[in-house]
Amino acid sequence: MAWKNAVKITVLKKTWQEDLAEEYLANPAVGPCSIFQEGQEFLVTKENYLTMLDGKFCSEAWSAISHYVYAALQGGSVMHGWTRDEKVMITCCNDGTRPVIFKIERLDP
Repeated sequence: MAWKNAVKITVLKKTWQEDLAEEYLANPAVGPCSIFQEGQEFLVTKENYLTMLDGKFCSEAWSAISHYVYAALQGGSVMHGWTRDEKVMITCCNDGTRPVIFKIERLDP
């Protein structure tokens, strides 16, 4: 593998879909995600990619975004033609009632 790059993940926003939680969750008072904080940053390198940042990242969120991180670590375009900068992507975790929105940035050497 050609692990040339690093990737920065930034937590942009935590959201809470209270109406959906009320209708569908066993515990509708759970509230927004308690794992991440807005503005929190993570640096992903070849050394910590395979360990979900040494266990510091939510496994469900990692499952949703890790393939984009992997592409960026390889030097690939994260969102060619979709974002203004092909090295940047805005994405989110797969929790439908309290999704966390992330910015993924490829950091070139």
